[in-house]
Amino acid sequence: MSIPQPISLHVDRLFPADPTTRDIARRLYSRVEGLPIISPHGHTDPRWFAENKAFANPAALLIQPDHYLLRMLYSQGVSLAALGIKRRDQGGVDTEKLEDEKQGRQQQETLQQEPQEIVETDPRAVWRCFAQHYYLFRGTPSRLWLDYVFAEVFGLTETLCPANADSQYDAIAACLQRPEFLPQALFERFNIEVLATTESPLDDLRYHRQIQQSDWSGRVITAFRPDNVIDPEIPEFRDNVRRLGKLSGEDVSSFAGYLRALVNRRAYFIEHGATSTDHGHPTPATADLSEAVCEKLYQTVMSDKCSLAEAELFRAQMLTEMASMSLEDGLVMQIHPGCYRNHNADLLRDYGRDKGADLPLKTEYTRALRPLLNKYGSHPKLSIILFTLDETTYSRELAPLAGHYPALKLGPAWWFHDSPEGMRRYREQVTETAGFYNTVGFNDDTRAFLSIPARHDLARRMDCTFLAQLVAEHRLSEDEANELIVDLSYNLAKRAYKL
Repeated sequence: MSIPQPISLHVDRLFPADPTTRDIARRLYSRVEGLPIISPHGHTDPRWFAENKAFANPAALLIQPDHYLLRMLYSQGVSLAALGIKRRDQGGVDTEKLEDEKQGRQQQETLQQEPQEIVETDPRAVWRCFAQHYYLFRGTPSRLWLDYVFAEVFGLTETLCPANADSQYDAIAACLQRPEFLPQALFERFNIEVLATTESPLDDLRYHRQIQQSDWSGRVITAFRPDNVIDPEIPEFRDNVRRLGKLSGEDVSSFAGYLRALVNRRAYFIEHGATSTDHGHPTPATADLSEAVCEKLYQTVMSDKCSLAEAELFRAQMLTEMASMSLEDGLVMQIHPGCYRNHNADLLRDYGRDKGADLPLKTEYTRALRPLLNKYGSHPKLSIILFTLDETTYSRELAPLAGHYPALKLGPAWWFHDSPEGMRRYREQVTETAGFYNTVGFNDDTRAFLSIPARHDLARRMDCTFLAQLVAEHRLSEDEANELIVDLSYNLAKRAYKL
């Protein structure tokens, strides 16, 4: 559609069409619309808040970092080069170590032989390309989030299209140069009470330290994401473990020294505000091995002769080790399994990771988690928040597990299911068995800073809709729903993440 249309942010969006139920949802929403945002898990850059500099331009802020947008555009034949994304050999990302020298030579030869599309360097041209394809996002959560950002954050009144691409680019670019659109000012305007980023154990956390030592009162904390020193299938794993040893001052030649190094870095993260760990394993497999077997397995994964099965067993044991450490230092565990990352080999080769080519996998939880839960699942000091990309497990495995083990809670609908229908399915499938209080409210899990209010507003509206239906069907009193919606929107996340 080339003729600009008004942005449609209806006051009753996402509420039931039935007037009686809609009125209940409206009343519930009025209780939580203005609540502060608890954002306990995400991937925004702490440097933004430490340095508090103006964002570069609309394309760099809103399009290029957002893998939700990249994957849809790529699926319709829009190249990453047209969106201003550089190839790895053009400096787009740091060159990653490959599996072996032979593979590295083969891939480099391929890169040299293939004709390379010229990368668009004009952010306005990138924006025009995005505007030309904005219609592709109709009916998606990305469209809901972006329209909210355009209207509520930047005050735009028309839906993005080719005819208004330049004027909207100019309006947003002008806003970004104003003091009230600096990162710290937006953080305060969005009414964010606390925001967690995610860093590797090898990160020096300089920007978190800079925030802590500044006069700014905004609370930005880190989360401990140890995948790159736990997963032997990561090409840099062995080098990363050696770096871990140097940073912690521990001898990582033994499994015991390796564990001490991890304990050391966890303590460092806690000093910088961390209340949680985050584990993006391919599966939720756990293990409970003897010390002798752990030592032998560690020596194997630190060699060049580690099999895929040994790598999986090591990751499984390390989830149990992380749980043991959490009993000591109090960090909440988050487990995000079931994703085949970088499925598109050509895209990984040319552009690197995190370009929208990650896909959900069928995932089993009941047997996989049993070793860890048998050992620690009833311990009052342990808190594990479990996520899934496999919706078929909600009612069959996850809700029954969380409805039994005191240590286990369910994270919200995640990633591909962070959508109105995904949230509805989540509540419908887990509530009867796990209840509401074995879940942890909502987290936005995003790099897209400006979309955080939009995502939380969507989640609050969907929870209001779900509770309104229960009230209308006389399965819940409205007084109970009034209390529950505040818990779902604010209290549960704050409590679960010890914030």
